[in-house]
Amino acid sequence: MKNTRIFLAVLLSAILLSGCMYPKENLSQNTVPYKEQLETVQKAVDQFQDANGGILPIKTKDAKTPVYQKYPVDFQKISPLYMPEPPGNAFESGGIFQYVIIDAETDPTVKLLDLRMADAIRELNLRIKSHKYPPFKDQLAKNVFTLDYKKLGYKEEPVSVSPFTNQNLPFVIDGQGDIYVDYRSDLYQKMQKLKTDLKPGEDIRHILVGDSMFVPAYSLPYTIDPSGNEPIFLEN
Repeated sequence: MKNTRIFLAVLLSAILLSGCMYPKENLSQNTVPYKEQLETVQKAVDQFQDANGGILPIKTKDAKTPVYQKYPVDFQKISPLYMPEPPGNAFESGGIFQYVIIDAETDPTVKLLDLRMADAIRELNLRIKSHKYPPFKDQLAKNVFTLDYKKLGYKEEPVSVSPFTNQNLPFVIDGQGDIYVDYRSDLYQKMQKLKTDLKPGEDIRHILVGDSMFVPAYSLPYTIDPSGNEPIFLEN
């Protein structure tokens, strides 16, 4: 019995020690966006495209997939020939980011999609499913609504952290029950810094992407109001 207790104590100590020494490094590697890693993947994508007649190393997605989620990088096509392995922060390595390609037809550019947003949306969808129907609250635009979170059992309104500003962003829902992250506050801040003219009816999400490592994942299209001062939902 005494030997058993000693063995269990040693085993527990080993587990705790490994937990203190290893995951911190691993956690940092998996959750921090590194510009160098993005550049490495970009180089591998470019090399693959050059060697394969313009074909991109991407996973096949449905044609209706939102534009910023439509072209995820397929690391099996570029690793290990063009890069040793996927970056530590990539989903494929246990990280929280999905590497995606934007402007696939004109200027293929690698960006990051923060998958923590998907986790938050998944949890919200589970709450809605258990409620049997979405408890719509206020209408923000044509086919865009807020939710009554109290009816879903939330004490506080759920939010998603913006990869652009690190500020909390709310969720919205459309008439079909699809959940999106609302980037209007991010867009407004960006508009205040821009000198570029934006036109009503134009999808303005690209202003967030230009000088950022990220894409506005799980977003609806936005434009500007007629006065040109506010971002609004772009109605189809």
